[in-house]
Amino acid sequence: MAWLREQMMLYLPNLVTYISFTAFIVLSLTLFFKRQQKVWMMDKIPGPRGLPLLGSVLDLSMDDMCEAFARIVKICKIGPVTKLWIYISLNCLLSGAEGVQSLLTSQENLDKSAIYNLVHPWLGQGLLTSTGSRWQTHRKLLTPAFHFKILEEFMGVFNSQGNKLVQKLHKKADGQPFDIFSDITLCVLDILCESAMGRSVNAQDSDQSDFIKAVFGMGRIFRYRKFRPWLHSDFMFWLLGYAKQMDAHLKVLHDMSYSTIKERRKARLNTNTAHHDQEVLAGKKNRLVFLDLLLEYADKTPGITDEDIRQEVDTFLFAGHDTTASAINWALYLLGHHPEIQARVQEELDGIFEDSDGPVTMADLREMKYLENCIKETLRLYPPVPSFSRELTEDLVIDNFLIPAGTTVSVMTYSLHRDPKQFPDPEKFDPDRFLPENARKRHPFAYVPFSAGPRNCIGQKFAMMELKVVLSKILRTFLVESVVSREKLRIYDQIVLKPEGGNFLRLFPRVCEHKNIRK
Repeated sequence: MAWLREQMMLYLPNLVTYISFTAFIVLSLTLFFKRQQKVWMMDKIPGPRGLPLLGSVLDLSMDDMCEAFARIVKICKIGPVTKLWIYISLNCLLSGAEGVQSLLTSQENLDKSAIYNLVHPWLGQGLLTSTGSRWQTHRKLLTPAFHFKILEEFMGVFNSQGNKLVQKLHKKADGQPFDIFSDITLCVLDILCESAMGRSVNAQDSDQSDFIKAVFGMGRIFRYRKFRPWLHSDFMFWLLGYAKQMDAHLKVLHDMSYSTIKERRKARLNTNTAHHDQEVLAGKKNRLVFLDLLLEYADKTPGITDEDIRQEVDTFLFAGHDTTASAINWALYLLGHHPEIQARVQEELDGIFEDSDGPVTMADLREMKYLENCIKETLRLYPPVPSFSRELTEDLVIDNFLIPAGTTVSVMTYSLHRDPKQFPDPEKFDPDRFLPENARKRHPFAYVPFSAGPRNCIGQKFAMMELKVVLSKILRTFLVESVVSREKLRIYDQIVLKPEGGNFLRLFPRVCEHKNIRK
């Protein structure tokens, strides 16, 4: 027995090494053949093969983001379903309505792609980034907050901040070119902060507050990290020193959200019922904000914490400010190139408002039919979100191609909206495409600026109202003339679709036959 134990002790290390090595080889081969099977399946899909390990990274010329975006658009022209390798990560690009419908109507493939993990430090598991039962619960919980009756509460914010923007623009309406992009962005940020939290951050008065700097700083970090795959690793992001800057911004943003939640919750608890009843009898009531609705839902729903509320408020702010600002800028850019269409919009607005000087109402918004078609056509040509992606949890067949689970599939909105089969002469700015008789002829998934299916944008009604109010105030006050021609325009994807160098316009005060134009 002693001899046997001695022999076992002698050979045991070698046996453990042999078993470990064998297990490693078996696991490696299993993973290799599993991945290779996916590669063989995806090789049938057209698209650049790329280099080993690098994929098409070098071709995308990441230092020139406009060129990178143009090359991705060129790949999409190969066909409605194409593939693209980014290092060893495989991406499937969809630019055809049928394929987009297959993905967006799927009840199984609802998870956002891994790129959305980059905003988890800020947004956590808010509606934009959450998955599974959590997403379903929160979506159901938040849907009532975006009913038209609730959204009417925000009209006062849209009007007051739109008025402030017009007052600022009066100082620049001298016919000299200037970049209006930042003015629009600050206005929208004021609207979102006041609508979401009931807080006035006065971004239009000064963009130097710690909160405003933190919002823009987090946006820059996310954009920088998104297009540099080696920074997707949290460890590499920390090792190279970026995490420290991000943490500083997050402290400012989260502190603001938590302190606002605490204040609004305290105000709710300390509400004087008698005083409230007097206000109701007098026909007055405090303006509700998104946070108030969340606190009300939390009181009725067990398990909703302040952290959950904070994540949804931050998501509302993050998802709403850049996208809406982009849409307003692109609408002004396109109308500035088409004076005849701009004149039709202004004729419609003058007919609605006549000589009234009161705020824009919900009834007014319903009358802005041609302006709405101009907005929709803007979102077709220059969708604020030029692409969005899902991570497949189950195999999906699109155009007879079997796309395996684990693949990142991106809806290329920018290219989808330029399908000549769905939109003849696709580069032409033609708002009449969205007349009911014309829209009915198109595939229902040929136009998805707010996504579609179960995970469509919950805030699209809010966004359309905001767009109409702000644009109507600008266009009733000024004539807009764009400086950069569409032929010379260079664009890039930086979370939202942006023009290189900004959006340079000339503004001229309008001479109206109505003396008292409502601002």
